[in-house]
Amino acid sequence: MNLKNASNPLVAVMMGSKTDWPSMKNASEILSEFNVSHEVKVLSAHRTPGQLINYVKDIEEKNFKVIIAGAGGAAHLAGVIAAHTLIPVLGVPMKSSSLDGLDSLLSTVQMPSGIPVATFGIGNAGASNAALMAVSILSLDSHDLKNKLIKFRENKAKSVLESELT
Repeated sequence: MNLKNASNPLVAVMMGSKTDWPSMKNASEILSEFNVSHEVKVLSAHRTPGQLINYVKDIEEKNFKVIIAGAGGAAHLAGVIAAHTLIPVLGVPMKSSSLDGLDSLLSTVQMPSGIPVATFGIGNAGASNAALMAVSILSLDSHDLKNKLIKFRENKAKSVLESELT
């Protein structure tokens, strides 16, 4: 899978397997909602390590600003990426069949000192929140994105306040 949203993407949305797409699609949709250019790529830390490292070097040269990496099981994708770049890496653990995603969460969050990965919740909500964090990071240099993010949060608050229990 290699979806390109724009000619100069700012965010790489990466996953270790195409089976991660149902969750990682949430990240892509949030980025699209904010009109943030991004590229989607499937590369495995274990099955395609050479291609992964080459891709990370390539996106550094292309001036990407944030990487969102989702993986399940051993979930080494975000950590391997973080070891090869200074671009912020946002890790999204995927739900797995054996331990329901707890293995993925622990593999992503337990990085050694010096190689940080910001880790989010397991699956769909984690992917959405990682994308919102990417938007937040990008909004530091974009007044337009900052305003969109403020409006987004206002709308979320409004929807909570308007919901009533009957």
